[in-house]
Amino acid sequence: MNYQKNIKRVLDVILFIALLPILILVALPVSLAIKSEDRGSILYNGKRLGEGMLPFKMHKFRTMKENAADIRNEDGSTFNSDNDPRVTNIGRFLRKSSVDELPQLLNVLKGDMSFVGPRPSPLGNEARYPDYYKEKFHVKPGITGLTQALLRNSASMEERMRLDAFYAQNVGFKMDAFIIYKTIATVLLQKNINQK
Repeated sequence: MNYQKNIKRVLDVILFIALLPILILVALPVSLAIKSEDRGSILYNGKRLGEGMLPFKMHKFRTMKENAADIRNEDGSTFNSDNDPRVTNIGRFLRKSSVDELPQLLNVLKGDMSFVGPRPSPLGNEARYPDYYKEKFHVKPGITGLTQALLRNSASMEERMRLDAFYAQNVGFKMDAFIIYKTIATVLLQKNINQK
């Protein structure tokens, strides 16, 4: 049985069921906190490129002010900073703790994403991608990936591209288990939260 196409999907569903109670418990207080700060929407549903370079809506708890501008770095990556004025007060906590990513469990259930894989890419940078990087679109994007496990948000665009392509070429159970373990350790220790 093919790991990437069959076993990985079964494991995703099992993990979703296991983590669903946590999502439900966290969603209520987080939703109330987001609403109480500025009365805006609870979820951010950003368009991203997934497997096969097909666009889909990726769900996150909203961490920025309503209708915040889409600011990119020179390399086309999403701007991320401790002092970003677009980020709400509750949003800073959600990002630091990675709780903002929890709604992506819904993307996993729908089959848009996997628990482990290269992070989904924003639309608009397709012309910048070198051929080797397009390997990442042969697998489903993930809630966490090799880049996040090792470097979180401190990776350069070049480092992200190399690690994403490496993962796509070497996807397997041992790799996924390693990434989940390293991600938990990185998040708990709050390493490499913002890009410098």
